[in-house]
Amino acid sequence: MFQNACPAYATTACIILARGGSKGVPGKNLRSIGGVSLVGRAIRAARAAEKVSVVYVSTDDAAIALEATLHGARIIERPAALSGDTASSEAGWLHAIPLVREDLPDLNTLVFLQCTSPFITGHDIDGCLAEMTDRETDCAISVVKDHSFLWRLDAHGRGVGINHNEREQRKRRQDLPQQYCESGAIYCVQLAPFLETGQRFCGSVALYPVDHPPIEIDSLQDFALCSQIAQAGERSEIPRERLAAVKAIVMDFDGVHTDNLVSTDQNGIESVRTSRGDGMGIAALRASGRYEMMILSKERNPVVLKRAEKLQLEVHHSVDDKVAALESWLAARDLGWDDLLYVGNDVNDRGAMEHSGLSACPSDSHPSILRLADWILPLPGGKGALRSMSDILMAAATS
Repeated sequence: MFQNACPAYATTACIILARGGSKGVPGKNLRSIGGVSLVGRAIRAARAAEKVSVVYVSTDDAAIALEATLHGARIIERPAALSGDTASSEAGWLHAIPLVREDLPDLNTLVFLQCTSPFITGHDIDGCLAEMTDRETDCAISVVKDHSFLWRLDAHGRGVGINHNEREQRKRRQDLPQQYCESGAIYCVQLAPFLETGQRFCGSVALYPVDHPPIEIDSLQDFALCSQIAQAGERSEIPRERLAAVKAIVMDFDGVHTDNLVSTDQNGIESVRTSRGDGMGIAALRASGRYEMMILSKERNPVVLKRAEKLQLEVHHSVDDKVAALESWLAARDLGWDDLLYVGNDVNDRGAMEHSGLSACPSDSHPSILRLADWILPLPGGKGALRSMSDILMAAATS
C-alpha cells in the first residue's frame, strides 16, 4: 500500500493544479482513463513516489476537491483570480507554496504534475528528482527522446531544416543529434531558485527521459486514445519488477469475479454474472504455473463453490476473518505477505489489502478501497478486471 506520510523532516512535496473550468473538454480533470479520473491518476502517481512526502491539489472546484481527497491528496483552495484561462501555472504554484510550508517547514524541493499526462508513474517522479540531485541542477523535467526531422519557415515562407541540412544527403534518423521533446508531465524544482525567479525553468535544467506515451490530453480524441492504451493489457502504474515478484494471488468473489449484482427469484435462489474474459485470464495464470491462487469470500452462497470449480481454483468461503485465513494459507505454502497480490473491492477486504505486498481492486470498488489499493484495475468487477490483471501480470512475468 501507499507509504506517503508527513514527518516533521519532510522536504519534498507535490503540487497538482486542477481547475474546474476547461473549455476544450468540459470537466476534463474528472474524466476517467482506465477507471481512474485524471486528477486521481496524478495523485496516485505522486503517492507512489518514494521521495514525495505529501501531495496537494490546488483547485477552485468542489467536485475536484472531493475526488482529490478520495485519492489521498490535501486540498488547497485556489482563488478565482488564479483559475482562469489566462492564469499561469507558476501563479498557482506560488500561491500554494506558503500553505505547503505551514505543513512542511523544511520544504526545499517541489514536484509539479500535470493532470493531462495520464501515464505518469511514481518511478518516473523519483527518477526525475534523482536526476536533478545527481546533476546538481536547479530544476528537472520529464522528456521523451525525439528523432524527428524539424523544419522552420524562412523569411520567404520556405522550409528550412533545423536539425538537419535539407541540401545535403538525407541522414538516417538514428544519425541525427540526440534531442528530446518536453513530455509536459513532470517538473521538479529546488524551492529557493523557483521562489527567486518565479519560473519553472529557474536555472540549470536536468532532463529525465520517460517511456510513457507522450500524450497530453486536450481533446476527446486524446481521451479515446488514452483509454485504449490504458485497457490494452500490458500497461500498469505498478513497476514490472513488483509485478514479477508476485507468487500468490487471492481474490474476493463478489464485486471482483462478479459485477456485484445478484438476481433473486421468488424462491430466494440467487444467481450472479461473471465474465468469460476473466475466466480466460484466470486460466492463463493457472497454466503458467507461477502462482498459488485462491478465492477467499465471506459469501456463503454455493455459487462461489461452483464458480471456483469451473475455474479450477481453490476456494475458502464463509470466511469472516480474512487476515487470519490468509496467515494460515500462506504459511502452509512457505510464503509471506510480501509474496501476495490480494484483489478486493469492499470494506471487508481492507485488512487483507493492508497486509498484502501488493493490493488491487476493480475500478468500481468502494471509495475507501480505491484510495487504499496500490493498483486500480482498468475495468469493473465481473467485466474484465481480472482479465486485465492477468494480461499485465503475464506480460511482466515474461519481459
